[in-house]
Amino acid sequence: MQKNRLAIIFAIVFVDLLGFSLILPLLPFYAEKFGATPTIVGLLVASYALAQFFGAPLLGRLSDRYGRRPILLISIAGTVFGFLLLGFADPIGKLIGGTSVAVVAVLFFSRILDGLTGGNLTVAQAYITDVTDLKNRAKSLGMIGAAFGLGFIIGPVVGGLLSRWGYAVPAFVAAGLAMLNWLAVLVFLPESLTAERRLEMAKRPRAAFNVRALRQALNRPRVGPLLHIRLFFALASGMFQSIFALYAQQQLGLNSQATGYILGYVGLLVVIVQAGLIGRLTARYSEKQLIFASTILLTFSFVAWALTPSLPVLLVVLIPMSLGTGVMNTVINSALTKAVYPEEVGGTLGLAASLESLSRVIAPTAGGALLGQVGAWAPGIVGAVIMGWLISFAYRRLIVNPDPPLPVRSEPRWAEAMA
Repeated sequence: MQKNRLAIIFAIVFVDLLGFSLILPLLPFYAEKFGATPTIVGLLVASYALAQFFGAPLLGRLSDRYGRRPILLISIAGTVFGFLLLGFADPIGKLIGGTSVAVVAVLFFSRILDGLTGGNLTVAQAYITDVTDLKNRAKSLGMIGAAFGLGFIIGPVVGGLLSRWGYAVPAFVAAGLAMLNWLAVLVFLPESLTAERRLEMAKRPRAAFNVRALRQALNRPRVGPLLHIRLFFALASGMFQSIFALYAQQQLGLNSQATGYILGYVGLLVVIVQAGLIGRLTARYSEKQLIFASTILLTFSFVAWALTPSLPVLLVVLIPMSLGTGVMNTVINSALTKAVYPEEVGGTLGLAASLESLSRVIAPTAGGALLGQVGAWAPGIVGAVIMGWLISFAYRRLIVNPDPPLPVRSEPRWAEAMA
């Protein structure tokens, strides 16, 4: 039964990310078709991340209160409508305003709607937490990361092929994939939180998400250090992801096709790490040790990336970078689920997702400025500085002076069964 649930969640995350990555690389070209300037395109991309910053923790906390399945259905429905608006942006814009400005406004609304309701991954991770024990949680979350990676490997290629028939076509295909996801959840996915568990969680309600709640979480024992690491790691890795295409063109003279192959290679490496290595690593080392080791590995990887002279060297450098990234992404989320009580899991994962969304607003701007104003080496060096600081932070807060374990409290029988 548990394996069937995990397989369904794996398929849902894969299809979700496949649909998302179908349109992600094409969105700038789609917007420019209607007269959007590069600045407007940047704001359009950032609008999704900013909306998700507020939406992800809210959906996570709602899933703690009302169950994972209904919130997944609401979230995926929002994705369906967001993609449909994206595909129909031209006729809707002409209907409501008749100008290119109106069309671009529809594009913004579609991305904001998808961002606000785009808590699919957060709720899926909370679902995994519900149906796995502490020992196997990191391994199971690693499989979710593998589904995430596979979606990002295949999606851009398929999206590029579909764009031959117009930029709206990938958006409609993405909407169709999201609709299949919605039906899969409706028909095949049982609720992971029983009525008894939801009732118990309702007795311990959490405050609504706001900036104050985020600040309190960052200062909270056990959770705060992990959220700090999540944020600064996301800033460093976000610069790599957001400006890599420009870096490859400027530093190595690669075209878009070659860059796509390299990103596919990175995605494949991350999938191998998350699907094949996470279980073995977590069986041998603690999550705190793996986080600390990953900060060291990534620091040297960013330095090597900054100093890469050629494509063959880059392909070698990307191996330890992908290893560190794959381990860090999975283990931090697993550690967060163990640092809070069951009724806080969805909200806490949502807070982590919101911090990552915030980094996707900041990192592209910072990375682009460093690349354009300083040089192709600058984003890598700044990323190394950030990760170098995290070495010290993780050593102090996780290894030398860790926060005390989560206090044991009297739990109902369902919680004892999950322990």
